[in-house]
Amino acid sequence: LCNCSSVGSAGCNRTTGQCRCLAGYAGPRCHSCARGFFPEQGGQQCQPCSCSPAGAISDQCDHSGKCQCKVGVTDLKCDRCSEGYYRFNETTCEPCQCNNHSQTCDNSTGTCLDCQENTEGKHCELCKEGFYRSTYPAHGCQHCPCSIVASTGTCHIQPGESVPRCDKCRPGYTGLNCNQCDKGYYNSDSICVRCRCNGNVDPALSPSVCRPDSGECIGCLYHTTGFHCELCQEGYSRDSEGTNCTRKETTLSPEPTEFTTSAPNTTKATSFSTAVLNSTLSPTTLQTIFPISSSDNSTSAFADVSWTQFNIIILTVIIIVVVLLMGFVGAVYMYREYQNRKLNAPFWTIELKEDNISFSSYHDSIPNADVSGLLEDDGNEVAPNGQLTLTTPMHNYKA
Repeated sequence: LCNCSSVGSAGCNRTTGQCRCLAGYAGPRCHSCARGFFPEQGGQQCQPCSCSPAGAISDQCDHSGKCQCKVGVTDLKCDRCSEGYYRFNETTCEPCQCNNHSQTCDNSTGTCLDCQENTEGKHCELCKEGFYRSTYPAHGCQHCPCSIVASTGTCHIQPGESVPRCDKCRPGYTGLNCNQCDKGYYNSDSICVRCRCNGNVDPALSPSVCRPDSGECIGCLYHTTGFHCELCQEGYSRDSEGTNCTRKETTLSPEPTEFTTSAPNTTKATSFSTAVLNSTLSPTTLQTIFPISSSDNSTSAFADVSWTQFNIIILTVIIIVVVLLMGFVGAVYMYREYQNRKLNAPFWTIELKEDNISFSSYHDSIPNADVSGLLEDDGNEVAPNGQLTLTTPMHNYKA
């Protein structure tokens, strides 16, 4: 008897007794799977392995149907590139080209995925924005030393240089790393601010326009002066429109002025009547009467003092003088009181009795009282115990 498998056999040769196996089956009785086939799970039929000829080592698979794949190929039938490989072709999968900054890439295009260490690009060959490729560590991306306030934040290294250079500085900044103020700007709390010179400085003559550390204008023109070239030079004043500085005409005050001169070797003092101070004298007139010398880049002291401030100064001086006079009068009064009290000496009264002399004293308001009048006699003595002794040729009286 042939005893062929009913599933894998197509019949039996009666002469030889050999079973005729179907495709995928093998063995004398056609009960096992041929090469390239595997038994169906839970059944008796054989299924083809269907291994990829490009990705599998052979067409043989195990009992679960998994093929033996080449390097860089994966999946059940070896028809897909494994992680780190791409471009499945007739030969094999190619490894990802990510410059050691990524382990994965798109399995069809090869574009690197999840670039590390501040890199980007199809093959992680570029540095992210705000980073530059340094020589140490080799091909590493370091953060640009460029502030986003002073520049675009991006930088690069020029050929032959070892330090990065910022790509583009913002207006007002300059330097290799955009950390310096450009011409026409000055540093104000680490921020470059445009110089404020009221249009009275020519950048062609003064390229810096103002000092980079303080903002003080350099080379004021058109007869101007001041920190921001906002004032007129001495001898000049604003025109009616308040724009240009024009030479002013000096005029004396028509009102009479009184002068008093102190004793020799003393400072000359000048007194003005109240009417003159309140009506005729102005800062310009005072400046004409008492000229004040100054440098070419400074202005008169009276030019900055308004008429109201001048009146306040005069009132303050008057108050100080009155207080000093009151103090002087008080001191004289105290001194005279002290002298009067010093001259008011005690007044003595003496009572003569039969056996002795008694005396008492009191202060009288009579000025210039003097006790020495009671002791005009040469025989009178004051005992050490404080008693007054009257000595006469006849009697001795003790008090």
